[in-house]
Amino acid sequence: MNIAIGNDHCAVELKRIISNHLIECGFNIINLGTDSIESCDYPVYAKLVCSEVISGKADFGILICGTGIGMSLTANKIKGIRAVVCSEPYTALLSREHNDTNILTFGSRVVGSELAKMIVDTWLNASFLGGRHEKRVAMYEDI
Repeated sequence: MNIAIGNDHCAVELKRIISNHLIECGFNIINLGTDSIESCDYPVYAKLVCSEVISGKADFGILICGTGIGMSLTANKIKGIRAVVCSEPYTALLSREHNDTNILTFGSRVVGSELAKMIVDTWLNASFLGGRHEKRVAMYEDI
């Protein structure tokens, strides 16, 4: 499974930690984030990761900035992207099960590396339940 990962200057170290964790778990990583702590604009990286997911080159995307909010707002502007910002695993689980999210965002200033790993693992191991949720996902995809 291919995971596209992007980040801004606030999340260089956390991206490295999450990328290494995912590689150890057997995932292929597409690194589209910055490796510099020099200030940069997160929408650039959100768009790159979302493009990989929309094109099918990546199965899922992970975006990390200071809070995860800016990345999520940017990602959700792109048709076909269903991004969620999470600061704990339960929301990550339900976002996959109920909303079929394909982009996970979180903040390096909000969650530590071990909690981030738990969020990522929970999100990637969850599956869309379909059923009654399919209608709702289709409704917001049409907006």
